[in-house]
Amino acid sequence: MSEKNSVSKSVMWVLMGLLIFALGGFGITNLGGHATKLGSVDGKNLDINDYYRTVQQELTALQQQAGQRISFAQAQQFGLDQQVLGRMVAERALDGEAERLGLSMGDENLRDEILRISAFQGLDGQFDRDAYRFALESSGLNESQFEDSLREDAARTLLQGAVVGGIQVPDTYGEALVAYLSETRDFSMAIVEEAQLDGDLPEPTEADLQGYYDTNIDSFMQPATRDITYAWMSPAQLLDSVEVDEEALRAEYDARDAEFNQPERRLVERLVFGTADEAAAALADVTAGTTTFEALVEARGLNLADVDMGDVTEVSLSTNGALVFGAETGDVVGPAQTDLGPALFRVNAVLAAQSVSFEEAQPLLRDALALDRARRVIDAQINDIDDLLAGGATLEEVADETDMVLEAINYHAGSEEPIAGYSDFRALATTVTDSDFPQIESLDDGGIFALRLEGESEAAPIPFAEAQEAVAAAWRANALQEALKAKADELVAQMDAGANIVTLGLNVLQERDIARTGFVPDSPANLIEIVFDMAQDEVRSLPGDASYVIVELDAVHEADLASDENSSLIGLVSQQVSQSVAQDIFDAYTAHIRSNADIEIDQNALAAVNAQLQ
Repeated sequence: MSEKNSVSKSVMWVLMGLLIFALGGFGITNLGGHATKLGSVDGKNLDINDYYRTVQQELTALQQQAGQRISFAQAQQFGLDQQVLGRMVAERALDGEAERLGLSMGDENLRDEILRISAFQGLDGQFDRDAYRFALESSGLNESQFEDSLREDAARTLLQGAVVGGIQVPDTYGEALVAYLSETRDFSMAIVEEAQLDGDLPEPTEADLQGYYDTNIDSFMQPATRDITYAWMSPAQLLDSVEVDEEALRAEYDARDAEFNQPERRLVERLVFGTADEAAAALADVTAGTTTFEALVEARGLNLADVDMGDVTEVSLSTNGALVFGAETGDVVGPAQTDLGPALFRVNAVLAAQSVSFEEAQPLLRDALALDRARRVIDAQINDIDDLLAGGATLEEVADETDMVLEAINYHAGSEEPIAGYSDFRALATTVTDSDFPQIESLDDGGIFALRLEGESEAAPIPFAEAQEAVAAAWRANALQEALKAKADELVAQMDAGANIVTLGLNVLQERDIARTGFVPDSPANLIEIVFDMAQDEVRSLPGDASYVIVELDAVHEADLASDENSSLIGLVSQQVSQSVAQDIFDAYTAHIRSNADIEIDQNALAAVNAQLQ
């Protein structure tokens, strides 16, 4: 990228940012006029408004990425404010270094850059000094400040080019990487399962099981637990006791009529043309089979998502409803006049009308209303239950006097009891101490609970008598895997001696042109890795799930580096790696410059602007 283009892009982004936030700023210019800078780097000021605007931009981008509102306080936990400040400090340190090296934009180049900025041009496309002055004044800048910022941007661009210019990773790097990734293998594989064993597995004796239990005691441990007594009440527990009259059910049904009774709909795409003649010609080509709707969309520089209307009703299409709803799936119809101009419609699917009667919807309606009323019943009891606990009542007494249910749990991370499914309960069960008094806590479904820690139990072996069934299953699985390995080793020895894999009486699968990123269903996770570690004609066995897999490497296919695809890939890899190396070098250079810079940060000003961002 040329110096001129780099500077031009930088200028436009800076100017856009200034203009967007021009009349906003903090809401109080320069923090009420008390501060204009956050500090300095080698005598160069860190502008307080630049910091504010950049943080706002980063925060907006973060919210768009997350798809939800993120407060500045939350962003601070991610370190956003420190990242912005760090970048500003680094840029000013580079500005100082560029100045020491005598790098600068000449007056003529500066003039050319300003003249090219469209925001400073009049209706005739020529530079307008009044527009220039007004834009800068609106942004809180004067001409000198703005032109200095242009010179500094240009100087930083020159400095970066001097540091990383000419860095190019040799093509051999890209060739080696593409050769590694693009080579493929042919292999044959056969799965040895219990059916292929020569006989049945022996039945274990009591001594066998006891020995296996003793040897693998870590596999038969009960976890450490927190022994908890709790009382709880959830909306689901009260469903049967909550009354919902038919009048309320019918009112809810009427309110949700659009959900239960939907008219016939179509999944439709709409492509708009400039004139009716263009639309008619396009429809004729589609009808004749000389083009497709997809090709028409692509020719307009669009994709199918751009023309997708989703599911629509006949009424929503207004005067075009009859036309579209008279078509079948796959039909392209038109031209039809729309608010956007002449258009063709394509029907992708027909969604039949849906009608759910009140009687059919009644169970669903009752559950919804009953749950809502159950939550209100629980809310009405919270204060009374709080008073009981505050007055010294035990959980047992509260359960006797209210609708709360008393239960106990030996809680651990893998607990499967219903109460353990609530994150609120898990959080408190993990932290409660034996000195904490029970108090009412909320559950995310509108329920409530209170708990008491009775004690804690250390992890310990499950007694053999209780674990015997699990021990027997584990012993058998282990015995099966050993027998399968012995069988697989025997078959591999036969193949090493010259036997063909297809003569072993096994179901043989042959895989061809499998790449390193390939996948073979129902195979060991490390199968491809093992295959690429093998030599041609080598045979190996590896454990699977209650099976053993025998693999023979049939052929090794080296990558064709001369192919058009791989040639392009080599160039792309070399370019990306070169850019990455250049960036790493420039980052290291920037860190070095920054470490030797004289940095002063006004913590009071920083705290003040951060307070404005809250």
